[in-house]
Amino acid sequence: MDSKRLIIFITLSLAILLGWQEFFAPKPVPKAASTVTATRTGSDTPSAPQPADSAKLESGQRIVVNTDVMRAEIDTMGGDLRALDLTQHGQTSDPSKDFDLLTDKGGRVYVAQTGLLSAADPQLPTHKTLFTAEKTAYSLDGDKVEVKLTAPEVNGVKVVKVYTFSKGSYEIGVRYDVTNASGKPLPLSAYYRLLRDNKAPEGESYFAHTFTGPAMYSSEGKFQKVTFDDLDKGKGEHVKNTADGWVSMVQHYFFSAWITKPLDGNSVCAKAEDCSYDIKKLGNGLYSAGVMVNLPVLANGATESVTVPLYVGPEDYATITKLADGMNYVKDYGWVYIFASPLFWLLAKIHGFVGNWGWAIVLLTVLVKAVFYPLTAASYRSMAKMKALAPRLETMKAQYGDDRMKFQQAVMEMYKKEKINPLGGCLPILIQIPVFIGLYWALLASVELRQAPWILWIHDLAKPDPYYVLPAIMAITMFVQTFLNPPPTDPVQAKMMKIMPVAFSVMFFFFPAGLVLYWVVNNVLSMSQQYYINRQIENARKASLQS
Repeated sequence: MDSKRLIIFITLSLAILLGWQEFFAPKPVPKAASTVTATRTGSDTPSAPQPADSAKLESGQRIVVNTDVMRAEIDTMGGDLRALDLTQHGQTSDPSKDFDLLTDKGGRVYVAQTGLLSAADPQLPTHKTLFTAEKTAYSLDGDKVEVKLTAPEVNGVKVVKVYTFSKGSYEIGVRYDVTNASGKPLPLSAYYRLLRDNKAPEGESYFAHTFTGPAMYSSEGKFQKVTFDDLDKGKGEHVKNTADGWVSMVQHYFFSAWITKPLDGNSVCAKAEDCSYDIKKLGNGLYSAGVMVNLPVLANGATESVTVPLYVGPEDYATITKLADGMNYVKDYGWVYIFASPLFWLLAKIHGFVGNWGWAIVLLTVLVKAVFYPLTAASYRSMAKMKALAPRLETMKAQYGDDRMKFQQAVMEMYKKEKINPLGGCLPILIQIPVFIGLYWALLASVELRQAPWILWIHDLAKPDPYYVLPAIMAITMFVQTFLNPPPTDPVQAKMMKIMPVAFSVMFFFFPAGLVLYWVVNNVLSMSQQYYINRQIENARKASLQS
C-alpha cells in the first residue's frame, strides 16, 4: 500500500510538472483580474482609423544599422523595422550565427511597424508610405546613433521618423517629429505595433517549450497573455483607456515590446483615454500586438515630437526590470510564478557571488534543501520506520494469505502501535511540490542559462548534456534511492520501482543540462539525507532492543 502511494506520488508529480502548464494551467493574472473586452478579427478601433493591411509586406530600400549588441534593418517602406539580429546571442542550432529575432525572410514574418493617422488628413505617413534616408548604412561610433527617415510632405504637413540606437542597449527610441503648416489644426493619432506569424521560434522543442504570442501589461497592474489559438477562434482581446504600460510579442528567452510608460520617464499618454492597447489577428493572417496613441491636436505652425521606446532583446532579468513596471512578467513562469520569481531572484544573487550559473544552480539547490530539511526529515523518518517494519509486513502477508481485509487491518494496527502515520512519508513532500516545480520553470525560462557554460563538457546549460552524463548520474541516484525506501511487498510494484529510474532518465536525456543538474544535486542531497536518517532510526532501534 505504501509503495502504491509512492508510485502514485512520483507519477503524479511528473504529470503535473510536464502536463499542467501545457494543457490545464489558466492564463496567469498575477494581480487583479484583467478587464478585457473580446474583439473581432479585423479592424476595430476605439479612437482613430485603423491602418489598412494587405496580404504581403511591401518593400523599399533597406537601411542597415550596426551597434555593439545588434544588427538592424529598416525598410524605407513605412520605416518598418524588418530585421534585427542579436550579435551577443547565437542561434540555438548554430551558436556561431547571430540570433535573428525580427525577420521577414525564410517564410517568417516578425516585424515592428508604426504610422500616423488623422481623420482630418488621411494622407499622413503610415507603414505604407515610402520614406527617404540620407544613408543606407549606419554604425555606432559613440554612445548613440540616429537614423532619420523623411516622409513626402503632403498638404503642408512634414513628418520625420527617427530611430535612436544606444550603446549596449536593446532599447530603441522611435520618434516622430511632425510640423503642421497646413493652415488648420491637425488632430493626430499614432499606432505602434508588432506583427508576426504563429510559427514556433528557432530552437523550441517539446521539453523546452514556453509561451509564444502577444502579451500586455496595463497601468492598473494587470498582465494578460493571448494565445494564437484564441485569436484564430476570434477570441482576441484588447484593453481600452490605459494610461500607460506596454504591449509585446513574447517567446522563449526573447521578446519585443512597445513601452508607453518607461520606468524612468513620463507616459506618452496624457490621460487614460489617450492610449488603447490592442491584440488581434489581422486579415492578412498575421497577428498584431500594438497600441494606439491619441496625440494632442497640433496647431497650425507648431511642431510636435512623440517618442515610444521599443525593446527588442533577451529576457534578461537585470535589464528588463529597469525598463517598465511589470516587465518581469514576460518570463514565462506560468501558474507557479509566485514561487519561480523569488527563486530566480535568489539564483541571480548567488550568481553575482560565484560568477557561474552552473555552480549557482548547485548552491541554490542546497539552500532549498536546507530550508525544507525539517519537512523532508519528517518524511524520511516515517519511511525509515516503515522500512524497519518490512520483515514484519512479509510475515503478516504470509500469515493472512489472500485475506486482504484482515491483512490491512493488521497493518493499520501495527502502524498505530508503532506510532507511524502511513501518509507521513508523502505529505511533507507534497507540500514542497509547488516550490520544486517553480524552480523547474525558473530554470527553463531563464535566458541567462542560454549558452552559459558550467564545467568540462557542459558548454550550454540550456541545451541537453551532449554526452548524457548528467542523465546517467540521475538514473543511478534514483536507482540507489529505491533501496533506501520501504521495499514493496508486491513483486510487480518492486519491478516498477526499478524500471522507473530508467524511464525517468531517458526522458531527462532531452532536458536542458541546467534542469538535469538541479535534479542530480537534489537527488544526491535527498539520498544522503535519507541514508543518514535511516542509520539514525536503525541505531535507535538497536539501542532500544539492547536495553
